[in-house]
Amino acid sequence: MDDHDDQPTPDPTMTRIVEAVQLGQSGQRVRAREALTALWDEIGADGDPLHRCTLAHYLADLQDTTEEELSWDERALAAVSDLTDERAQQYHHSLQVQGFLPSLHLNLADCHRRLGNTAPAREHLAMAGRFVGQLPDDPYGEMIRAGIRAATEALESVRE
Repeated sequence: MDDHDDQPTPDPTMTRIVEAVQLGQSGQRVRAREALTALWDEIGADGDPLHRCTLAHYLADLQDTTEEELSWDERALAAVSDLTDERAQQYHHSLQVQGFLPSLHLNLADCHRRLGNTAPAREHLAMAGRFVGQLPDDPYGEMIRAGIRAATEALESVRE
């Protein structure tokens, strides 16, 4: 029976990532960062690309400096290049790798913009725009589209 509910397939590592992210969202940033960093060390640089991409994406948001955030965002983008739709859909039937790209590139554009690196910021913003059509027409998709618009406006106000 090919009946899809909207629940992801049980994945203990993804469960641990989600639990750590929830810690961070509840204000326990240091504990969340420590939990995700330990999990990153456990997964390893050659571990499951879905786990690496997801973990690095969320770990970026828990950093204290923009440079550290950029480093984790770069790891997330590197991991997604190893990720296949097939692997992503083993976790949740709706996932497609190209749907990850607008958010990943938007995060990189924003870090570069905050660091004053306007050329790479513009490049990543262009990439985010290139893949934005892959996003669903839902609150998540609109959040990313709004982020791209805001980042575009912020970059347009910068004089090189």
